[in-house]
This record gives sequence, C-alpha cells and structure tokens, in this order.
Amino acid sequence: MKIAFIGGGLLASSVAVLAKAKGHDSVFGVRDPLKTSFPDFPRTGFIEAITGADIVVIAIPYQATAEVLPPLADALAGKVVIDTTNAVKADWSPLPTGEESSGAEHIQRLLPRSYVAKAFNTIFAEVIQPHRLNRAGHKISLFVSSNHPKASQSVMEFGAQLGFDAINAGPLKSARYLEAVAHLNLELAFGQGDGMNTAIIYHRSV
Repeated sequence: MKIAFIGGGLLASSVAVLAKAKGHDSVFGVRDPLKTSFPDFPRTGFIEAITGADIVVIAIPYQATAEVLPPLADALAGKVVIDTTNAVKADWSPLPTGEESSGAEHIQRLLPRSYVAKAFNTIFAEVIQPHRLNRAGHKISLFVSSNHPKASQSVMEFGAQLGFDAINAGPLKSARYLEAVAHLNLELAFGQGDGMNTAIIYHRSV
C-alpha cells in the first residue's frame, strides 16, 4: 500500500519505518519538501503525497488542521484518513473541543467526503519503535474509532500488520474518550514524571 502522511515529524517517521518493514511505501506531504529531517522517505507537497494513497495519516498538530485540511478536501474525498492528533495547548494541557464533540469529529466535518478514523493518538511516537513494541510479552493497544466500518477494518488491519493489538473502539464519537486517554497519558508523562516510554495495554481475557 501507499501510505501518505500529512506532516513529516516523529510520529510520521516512526509509523513509516514500521510500514516500510511490512512492504508499504510511505511519502510525507509537507509545506517545505526540501527540508530533509527524515531522508529515508520521499517528501513532496500535500496534493502530490495524497494522490494514489491507500491510507492518509494526519500527522500535524491539531491546531493546524483547520488551515491545512480544507484545501485538501477534494483530494482526500473517498480516502481512509487516520487522525492521530490530540487537541492540546502549548503546555500540553487539553484544548477544549466541546462537550459533545472531539478533535476527530471536527476533522470529519472538515473532510465530509473522507472516511476518518481516530487512531495512534493514545500512543507516544517515542514508543512506535521496533524494539519498544513488545511490552513484557504484550502488544501495545491501538484503539480505532470511525463511523465507517470499512475504514475501521482497514486501519485495524494496518495497525495489526505493524505489530499493535488493534481494537475496535466503535464510532467516531468514541474519539472523545480516546482523546481524554491521551490527555491522561500526557499528565502521567509530564505532570507525574513517568516519561514517554510508556504504553497502554488493554488486556482481554479469552
């Protein structure tokens, strides 16, 4: 598959490394394609990256989505779009998105013809590394929520290929809870000093 990333930071590069190991091609869509922070993957403009992509991953700060995404709505129509963002302020505290909404639901409204799925937002980019996926014999939980069953299935299959325990978290409104989990992660990592080499394991007995 071709995986396109809107953004080219640490999360994008970390997921791209895992995807490459599974035979997927990745490309970063960025404002400045000449900047080569992660030279192992091609960098191009947003539209060029999106063209022909099977899955598109939003890997920019949430505050930038209202500016970046609307001009891409036509190019993203009909595509599975993974929202990895969390609505946070500069000090990592929560940025309110409304009691009856979430960042992911706002993004779905920006991209009404796309199949938006919330995923990866509860996982620190620092642990999306081959040597950190095995957590004492357990896989890191990857929660996926979407209003589109085929999108949920596609993202879960992709996540499972990368080595995560993909879990269907239900419709996109569940992103409200997933974003709250991310805020808890940030409080534990920074407020309580646990650091970012931490991960959530949702253990299900059989």
